[in-house]
Amino acid sequence: MATQRVNSASSQAIPEPIPDLGAGTRGKAVDPHPAGRVKHGFSVQGLRMLLFATWVNGVIVTIHATQLLGSPLYFINRDYYYAYMALTKQSFGLLITTMTAWFSPTVIRVSGDKSVRGQLMKTGDGLLQTNFPERLILIANHQIYTDWLYLWWVAYTNKMHGHVYIILKESLKYIPVVGWGMMFYGFIFMARNWAKDKSRLEHRLQILNKGSHGGPLSGSAGLDPMWLLIFPEGTNLSENTKNGSKKWADKQGIPDSQHQLLPRSTGLQFCLQELKGTVDWVYDCTVAYEGVPRGKFGQDLFTLRSTYFQGRPPKSVNMYWRRFAVSSIPIDDPKEFEQWLIQQWRVKDALLEQYVQNGRFPADDGHDSEGEPAIDGSSGTKMLKGAGFIETEVKLEHWYEVLQIFVVLSAFGLVFNILAKMWNLVFYGNLVGRG
Repeated sequence: MATQRVNSASSQAIPEPIPDLGAGTRGKAVDPHPAGRVKHGFSVQGLRMLLFATWVNGVIVTIHATQLLGSPLYFINRDYYYAYMALTKQSFGLLITTMTAWFSPTVIRVSGDKSVRGQLMKTGDGLLQTNFPERLILIANHQIYTDWLYLWWVAYTNKMHGHVYIILKESLKYIPVVGWGMMFYGFIFMARNWAKDKSRLEHRLQILNKGSHGGPLSGSAGLDPMWLLIFPEGTNLSENTKNGSKKWADKQGIPDSQHQLLPRSTGLQFCLQELKGTVDWVYDCTVAYEGVPRGKFGQDLFTLRSTYFQGRPPKSVNMYWRRFAVSSIPIDDPKEFEQWLIQQWRVKDALLEQYVQNGRFPADDGHDSEGEPAIDGSSGTKMLKGAGFIETEVKLEHWYEVLQIFVVLSAFGLVFNILAKMWNLVFYGNLVGRG
């Protein structure tokens, strides 16, 4: 509530003006933004928007053109086709990493329980390095639209950014260029109609279950590397979806979650059944964004404009990792699996409550049952131990990696230019000879 001052002549209380909180809201009683004041004026925001659009759209067009150039490989050799598309997928991973590093630099705070002990490390340069398997299913709560960007960056820290597969809603594939590119990537599009979705999901999973027969993508088990990202909640957290989750919980006669949506089990269970024997682990990431007040929604605070143009990204993105052996999950019984998944979301909700109260997730202390350090760091790489938090940022390991995006198109342009010059020499040489 605004403070008041007293007018000595009239003895009337006059409200003090409410200060400008940095969002152009002087005189309005609003909550301060968790990322603070707007850091850039309208002219700088316009410039940032222009640079952002130029970089992102330019790279997306470059990647898609590269995909089109390699598409005939599908009819020549499927192994080389999928390997080629994995390279273009790496380029997209580099795009989102640079996009975040340049336009919305953010502190990333990572921790986990003992199940991921030794798999989360910090390099001598202060960057995150993960040591997850080359084939896994990754599940996460869905707070805001950018969740998948940070999770794809985690794949980059594991050198797996060319092998990410995401289950998405069907409407996204109709976005010009972007949607077409995602289809080249082998992403799985769902219409949220299980009768329709089951067959297309089964078809895509059968492809992911096959090895590359000694091709360029053969992993250690003879199967193509694969990180399959699934958001069991189906959509991100908002006021509307939270109300829908509450209605579904009431219908099922179960308590609703406080900080997330309740998960749906059908799609995840089907994926686990289809990939049984080729995937040994499910990795779970609980994501939280600093400063989101209780009862509010991150998507309303961290918009495209605030995050990339106003200079107000989240002050920190926090991740808590766990993993589960597929053999320990009741994937063959729908009821038991649903209960297992809901129980994991109860744990995640408790983790999110702890984060809201303390501003930190818990962390493995890095000691075994006898109290001795369970992990040793060496060679400039510090493994997760002690307090158990790794604080880092989203950035490329080497700046020149970004050049990879343009290699194929540049090489094609160079070859085309050489062939054109040769053609001109031959063509005009013949004309001169005839003259």
